[in-house]
Amino acid sequence: MILLQLITDGLLLGAVYALFSSGLTLIWGMMNVINFAHGDFVMLAMYVAFFAFTLLKLGPAVFVPLAAIVLFGFGVLVYAGLVRYVMRGPMLAQIISTFGLALVMQYTALWVFSANFVSLPNTLVGGVYDVGGIRVSAARLLAGATALALTLGMHLLLTRTDLGSRMLAVSEDRVAAALVGIRPDPMQALAWGLGAASTGVAGALIALFFYVSPGVGDAFTLIAFVTVCLGGFGSVPGALLAGLAIGVIESLSAYWLGPAIKDIAVYGLFVAVLWVRPQGLLGRA
Repeated sequence: MILLQLITDGLLLGAVYALFSSGLTLIWGMMNVINFAHGDFVMLAMYVAFFAFTLLKLGPAVFVPLAAIVLFGFGVLVYAGLVRYVMRGPMLAQIISTFGLALVMQYTALWVFSANFVSLPNTLVGGVYDVGGIRVSAARLLAGATALALTLGMHLLLTRTDLGSRMLAVSEDRVAAALVGIRPDPMQALAWGLGAASTGVAGALIALFFYVSPGVGDAFTLIAFVTVCLGGFGSVPGALLAGLAIGVIESLSAYWLGPAIKDIAVYGLFVAVLWVRPQGLLGRA
Protein backbone atom coordinates (compact mmCIF):
# COMPACT_ATOMS: atom_id res chain seq x y z
CA MET A 1 0.00 0.00 0.00
CA ILE A 2 2.89 2.36 0.75
CA LEU A 3 4.28 1.69 -2.73
CA LEU A 4 0.93 2.59 -4.34
CA GLN A 5 0.78 5.74 -2.23
CA LEU A 6 4.24 6.81 -3.36
CA ILE A 7 3.51 6.07 -7.02
CA THR A 8 0.23 8.00 -6.87
CA ASP A 9 1.92 11.03 -5.29
CA GLY A 10 4.69 10.85 -7.88
CA LEU A 11 2.33 10.66 -10.85
CA LEU A 12 0.32 13.68 -9.65
CA LEU A 13 3.48 15.74 -9.17
CA GLY A 14 5.00 14.44 -12.40
CA ALA A 15 1.98 15.61 -14.40
CA VAL A 16 2.65 19.17 -13.21
CA TYR A 17 6.32 18.81 -14.12
CA ALA A 18 5.24 17.70 -17.58
CA LEU A 19 2.95 20.69 -18.02
CA PHE A 20 5.50 23.43 -17.44
CA SER A 21 8.22 21.42 -19.19
CA SER A 22 6.05 21.04 -22.30
CA GLY A 23 6.19 24.83 -22.69
CA LEU A 24 9.98 24.68 -22.75
CA THR A 25 10.03 21.87 -25.29
CA LEU A 26 7.49 23.74 -27.46
CA ILE A 27 9.73 26.82 -27.56
CA TRP A 28 12.79 24.71 -28.37
CA GLY A 29 10.93 22.83 -31.10
CA MET A 30 9.73 26.04 -32.72
CA MET A 31 12.88 28.16 -32.52
CA ASN A 32 15.80 26.15 -31.11
CA VAL A 33 15.96 28.72 -28.29
CA ILE A 34 16.71 27.62 -24.73
CA ASN A 35 14.83 29.69 -22.17
CA PHE A 36 16.85 29.79 -18.94
CA ALA A 37 14.13 31.95 -17.38
CA HIS A 38 11.50 29.24 -17.73
CA GLY A 39 11.41 28.43 -14.02
CA ASP A 40 11.05 32.11 -13.20
CA PHE A 41 7.94 32.20 -15.37
CA VAL A 42 6.58 29.57 -12.96
CA MET A 43 7.60 31.79 -10.04
CA LEU A 44 5.75 34.75 -11.54
CA ALA A 45 2.61 32.64 -11.98
CA MET A 46 2.81 31.54 -8.34
CA TYR A 47 2.86 35.17 -7.23
CA VAL A 48 -0.11 35.94 -9.51
CA ALA A 49 -2.05 33.15 -7.78
CA PHE A 50 -0.97 34.25 -4.31
CA PHE A 51 -1.93 37.90 -4.72
CA ALA A 52 -5.11 37.08 -6.62
CA PHE A 53 -6.21 35.13 -3.56
CA THR A 54 -4.88 37.37 -0.78
CA LEU A 55 -5.81 40.74 -2.31
CA LEU A 56 -8.82 39.96 -4.50
CA LYS A 57 -10.13 36.85 -2.70
CA LEU A 58 -10.22 34.90 -5.96
CA GLY A 59 -10.30 31.09 -5.86
CA PRO A 60 -8.44 28.59 -8.04
CA ALA A 61 -11.24 28.57 -10.61
CA VAL A 62 -10.35 32.19 -11.36
CA PHE A 63 -6.68 32.64 -10.51
CA VAL A 64 -5.48 29.62 -12.52
CA PRO A 65 -6.86 30.95 -15.84
CA LEU A 66 -5.83 34.46 -14.77
CA ALA A 67 -2.23 33.29 -14.33
CA ALA A 68 -2.37 31.62 -17.76
CA ILE A 69 -3.57 34.86 -19.38
CA VAL A 70 -0.97 37.01 -17.59
CA LEU A 71 1.86 34.66 -18.49
CA PHE A 72 0.65 34.31 -22.10
CA GLY A 73 0.87 38.08 -22.48
CA PHE A 74 4.25 38.16 -20.74
CA GLY A 75 5.57 35.40 -23.02
CA VAL A 76 4.51 37.26 -26.17
CA LEU A 77 6.09 40.44 -24.78
CA VAL A 78 9.39 38.65 -24.08
CA TYR A 79 9.39 37.25 -27.61
CA ALA A 80 8.64 40.61 -29.22
CA GLY A 81 11.05 42.60 -27.08
CA LEU A 82 13.96 40.18 -26.74
CA VAL A 83 13.85 36.75 -28.31
CA ARG A 84 13.03 37.71 -31.90
CA TYR A 85 16.27 39.69 -32.00
CA VAL A 86 18.67 37.40 -30.16
CA MET A 87 17.50 34.25 -31.98
CA ARG A 88 19.18 35.60 -35.11
CA GLY A 89 22.53 35.65 -33.31
CA PRO A 90 24.78 32.88 -31.98
CA MET A 91 23.61 30.39 -29.38
CA LEU A 92 25.73 32.12 -26.73
CA ALA A 93 23.71 35.32 -27.19
CA GLN A 94 20.47 33.38 -26.63
CA ILE A 95 21.84 31.72 -23.50
CA ILE A 96 23.14 34.95 -21.98
CA SER A 97 19.98 36.93 -22.80
CA THR A 98 17.54 34.42 -21.30
CA PHE A 99 19.83 33.88 -18.30
CA GLY A 100 19.91 37.66 -17.87
CA LEU A 101 16.12 37.73 -18.08
CA ALA A 102 15.99 35.15 -15.29
CA LEU A 103 18.20 37.32 -13.08
CA VAL A 104 16.11 40.42 -13.83
CA MET A 105 12.92 38.56 -12.91
CA GLN A 106 14.39 37.15 -9.69
CA TYR A 107 15.84 40.42 -8.42
CA THR A 108 12.74 42.37 -9.42
CA ALA A 109 10.62 39.88 -7.46
CA LEU A 110 13.05 40.18 -4.55
CA TRP A 111 12.75 43.97 -4.63
CA VAL A 112 8.95 44.02 -4.99
CA PHE A 113 7.91 41.03 -2.86
CA SER A 114 10.90 40.70 -0.45
CA ALA A 115 12.69 37.44 0.32
CA ASN A 116 9.96 36.16 2.63
CA PHE A 117 8.41 32.77 1.93
CA VAL A 118 4.63 32.91 1.48
CA SER A 119 2.01 30.28 0.75
CA LEU A 120 -1.67 29.73 0.11
CA PRO A 121 -3.87 27.92 2.67
CA ASN A 122 -3.45 24.14 2.51
CA THR A 123 -7.21 23.61 2.54
CA LEU A 124 -8.03 26.08 -0.23
CA VAL A 125 -9.43 23.33 -2.50
CA GLY A 126 -10.40 20.78 0.14
CA GLY A 127 -8.60 18.39 2.41
CA VAL A 128 -7.33 14.86 1.90
CA TYR A 129 -9.37 12.02 0.37
CA ASP A 130 -9.00 8.34 1.20
CA VAL A 131 -9.42 6.23 -1.93
CA GLY A 132 -9.03 2.53 -1.22
CA GLY A 133 -6.48 3.22 1.48
CA ILE A 134 -4.53 5.71 -0.65
CA ARG A 135 -4.58 9.24 0.72
CA VAL A 136 -4.77 11.90 -1.99
CA SER A 137 -4.53 15.63 -1.35
CA ALA A 138 -7.28 17.54 -3.13
CA ALA A 139 -4.81 20.25 -4.17
CA ARG A 140 -2.38 17.74 -5.70
CA LEU A 141 -5.22 15.84 -7.36
CA LEU A 142 -6.53 19.03 -8.95
CA ALA A 143 -3.03 20.03 -10.05
CA GLY A 144 -2.17 16.62 -11.49
CA ALA A 145 -5.46 16.06 -13.32
CA THR A 146 -5.51 19.58 -14.79
CA ALA A 147 -1.87 19.38 -15.84
CA LEU A 148 -2.35 15.99 -17.50
CA ALA A 149 -5.40 17.21 -19.43
CA LEU A 150 -3.68 20.40 -20.62
CA THR A 151 -0.50 18.60 -21.66
CA LEU A 152 -2.52 16.17 -23.76
CA GLY A 153 -4.50 19.13 -25.10
CA MET A 154 -1.29 20.87 -26.19
CA HIS A 155 -0.19 17.72 -28.02
CA LEU A 156 -3.55 17.52 -29.82
CA LEU A 157 -3.35 21.21 -30.71
CA LEU A 158 0.01 20.67 -32.38
CA THR A 159 -0.88 17.44 -34.18
CA ARG A 160 -4.60 17.68 -34.94
CA THR A 161 -5.35 21.31 -35.81
CA ASP A 162 -4.57 23.64 -38.69
CA LEU A 163 -2.96 26.09 -36.29
CA GLY A 164 -0.71 23.36 -34.97
CA SER A 165 0.24 22.37 -38.52
CA ARG A 166 1.29 25.93 -39.25
CA MET A 167 3.34 26.10 -36.07
CA LEU A 168 5.07 22.82 -36.90
CA ALA A 169 5.72 24.02 -40.45
CA VAL A 170 7.53 27.07 -39.07
CA SER A 171 9.53 24.87 -36.71
CA GLU A 172 10.62 22.64 -39.61
CA ASP A 173 11.65 25.43 -42.01
CA ARG A 174 10.93 29.09 -41.34
CA VAL A 175 11.78 30.19 -44.90
CA ALA A 176 9.73 27.47 -46.61
CA ALA A 177 6.77 28.24 -44.35
CA ALA A 178 6.96 31.91 -45.32
CA LEU A 179 7.00 30.95 -49.01
CA VAL A 180 3.66 29.13 -48.67
CA GLY A 181 2.01 32.07 -46.90
CA ILE A 182 2.63 31.27 -43.22
CA ARG A 183 3.95 34.26 -41.28
CA PRO A 184 6.68 32.93 -38.98
CA ASP A 185 6.71 35.78 -36.43
CA PRO A 186 3.08 35.39 -35.27
CA MET A 187 3.51 31.62 -35.02
CA GLN A 188 6.67 31.94 -32.96
CA ALA A 189 5.09 34.62 -30.75
CA LEU A 190 2.17 32.25 -30.22
CA ALA A 191 4.58 29.45 -29.30
CA TRP A 192 6.16 31.67 -26.65
CA GLY A 193 2.73 32.69 -25.43
CA LEU A 194 1.54 29.09 -25.15
CA GLY A 195 4.79 28.00 -23.53
CA ALA A 196 4.49 30.78 -20.96
CA ALA A 197 0.77 30.08 -20.44
CA SER A 198 1.59 26.46 -19.59
CA THR A 199 3.95 27.71 -16.88
CA GLY A 200 1.16 30.05 -15.76
CA VAL A 201 -1.25 27.19 -15.17
CA ALA A 202 1.44 24.99 -13.63
CA GLY A 203 2.68 27.75 -11.34
CA ALA A 204 -0.80 28.63 -10.11
CA LEU A 205 -1.50 24.95 -9.40
CA ILE A 206 1.84 24.40 -7.67
CA ALA A 207 1.15 27.41 -5.43
CA LEU A 208 -1.72 25.42 -3.91
CA PHE A 209 0.74 23.13 -2.11
CA PHE A 210 4.19 24.73 -2.40
CA TYR A 211 5.81 27.83 -0.93
CA VAL A 212 6.38 30.96 -3.03
CA SER A 213 9.62 32.97 -3.02
CA PRO A 214 11.69 34.92 -5.57
CA GLY A 215 14.26 32.12 -5.83
CA VAL A 216 11.85 29.22 -6.25
CA GLY A 217 12.17 29.33 -10.04
CA ASP A 218 15.73 27.95 -9.98
CA ALA A 219 14.54 24.50 -8.91
CA PHE A 220 11.80 24.46 -11.55
CA THR A 221 14.20 25.52 -14.30
CA LEU A 222 16.44 22.56 -13.47
CA ILE A 223 13.49 20.15 -13.38
CA ALA A 224 12.22 21.48 -16.72
CA PHE A 225 15.59 20.98 -18.41
CA VAL A 226 15.99 17.46 -17.06
CA THR A 227 12.44 16.60 -18.11
CA VAL A 228 12.83 18.01 -21.62
CA CYS A 229 16.25 16.41 -22.16
CA LEU A 230 15.02 13.06 -20.88
CA GLY A 231 11.83 13.14 -22.94
CA GLY A 232 13.47 14.58 -26.06
CA PHE A 233 13.72 18.23 -27.09
CA GLY A 234 10.69 19.23 -29.16
CA SER A 235 8.50 16.30 -28.07
CA VAL A 236 5.45 17.10 -25.93
CA PRO A 237 4.61 13.39 -25.42
CA GLY A 238 8.25 12.91 -24.40
CA ALA A 239 7.93 15.69 -21.82
CA LEU A 240 4.78 14.04 -20.48
CA LEU A 241 6.41 10.62 -20.19
CA ALA A 242 9.58 12.03 -18.64
CA GLY A 243 7.66 14.27 -16.23
CA LEU A 244 5.61 11.35 -14.92
CA ALA A 245 8.74 9.18 -14.62
CA ILE A 246 10.66 11.87 -12.74
CA GLY A 247 7.74 12.47 -10.38
CA VAL A 248 7.52 8.78 -9.49
CA ILE A 249 11.29 8.40 -9.10
CA GLU A 250 11.44 11.48 -6.86
CA SER A 251 8.66 10.12 -4.68
CA LEU A 252 10.22 6.66 -4.34
CA SER A 253 13.76 7.89 -3.79
CA ALA A 254 12.64 10.44 -1.19
CA TYR A 255 11.11 7.55 0.78
CA TRP A 256 13.95 5.07 0.32
CA LEU A 257 16.99 7.39 0.26
CA GLY A 258 15.71 10.44 2.12
CA PRO A 259 14.55 13.86 0.91
CA ALA A 260 18.05 15.37 1.10
CA ILE A 261 19.53 13.05 -1.55
CA LYS A 262 16.45 12.05 -3.54
CA ASP A 263 17.75 13.86 -6.63
CA ILE A 264 20.61 11.38 -6.95
CA ALA A 265 18.22 8.77 -8.39
CA VAL A 266 16.63 11.29 -10.80
CA TYR A 267 19.90 12.57 -12.22
CA GLY A 268 21.41 9.10 -12.22
CA LEU A 269 18.57 7.84 -14.43
CA PHE A 270 18.86 10.97 -16.56
CA VAL A 271 22.54 10.35 -17.28
CA ALA A 272 21.97 6.63 -17.86
CA VAL A 273 19.19 7.21 -20.41
CA LEU A 274 21.13 9.87 -22.31
CA TRP A 275 24.19 7.62 -22.33
CA VAL A 276 22.20 5.03 -24.26
CA ARG A 277 19.86 7.39 -26.15
CA PRO A 278 21.28 10.93 -26.40
CA GLN A 279 18.19 12.30 -28.17
CA GLY A 280 15.97 11.37 -25.23
CA LEU A 281 13.14 8.88 -24.93
CA LEU A 282 10.96 10.22 -27.77
CA GLY A 283 13.31 12.72 -29.41
CA ARG A 284 14.41 12.50 -33.00
CA ALA A 285 17.97 11.50 -33.76
